[in-house]
Amino acid sequence: MREVASQFEKPVLLFSGGKDSIVMTRLAQKAFWPAKIPFPLMHVDTGHNFEETILFRDKLTEELGVKLIVRYVEDSIKAGRAMEEKGLNPSRNGLQTITLLDALEEFQFDAAFGGARRDEEKARAKERFFSHRDEFGQWDPKNQRPELWSLYNGRKHHGEHFRIFPISNWTEMDIWQYIAAENLEIPSIYFSHQREIVNRGGVLLGKSAYNTLLEGEKYETRTVRFRTVGDMTCTGCVESEADDLEKIIQEVASARITERGARTDDKRSEAAMEDRKKEGYF
Repeated sequence: MREVASQFEKPVLLFSGGKDSIVMTRLAQKAFWPAKIPFPLMHVDTGHNFEETILFRDKLTEELGVKLIVRYVEDSIKAGRAMEEKGLNPSRNGLQTITLLDALEEFQFDAAFGGARRDEEKARAKERFFSHRDEFGQWDPKNQRPELWSLYNGRKHHGEHFRIFPISNWTEMDIWQYIAAENLEIPSIYFSHQREIVNRGGVLLGKSAYNTLLEGEKYETRTVRFRTVGDMTCTGCVESEADDLEKIIQEVASARITERGARTDDKRSEAAMEDRKKEGYF
């Protein structure tokens, strides 16, 4: 993070209110202490977020006294820049790319911190710490710069930018152990709670105004929690009794499915994530 502050003129930290971006924000605090975080936080809001994460986002940024920039996918749709998906459970996940690239251009940000980790998904395992994006915001996985001896090359042409992934080598377990060690507050959605859900193809989707029941489906109340937080239309939960950090860590240690195994947006094709990243996704 200090390397980015020294090499780039206008960095920004992408913040969703999820556990990875919370850890990233904590790392930024420690990197520049006792000064304040020297760059703003930005959230690309799809409008389909869990209320718990939005409330937490606003609370944390107010406590830290950092600038929060919010840009809305809904505005991109109204402006004709993005087209809403049709059918059951239309997802706005992919549409975030358009809003994100427009926001980076609007504020002239030349580096954007992201909380992606290589253990989450195979396409993310291809990312370098300094991930180059061309003037169209696109990523070429075959054109990655070497990072030997932890030397990071931030040189770019006008209009290009970088995505920065400081916690690439962290695992889900690392994240939870760090949250416990630092005693970080996180949204309640990560802990065990009662929620109305529908089981759709093995993915437990929570009840929301954006999900439409198929014929023969019905909501039922179960004790669940979320391992990862995205849109309500595509983020599944898991049945769990883990109501504190110690129990979550024990649960993660025995898990055999990755945290994104409950994300329906990643199941659309074998290369769903990589295709989105090539277009400029997080």
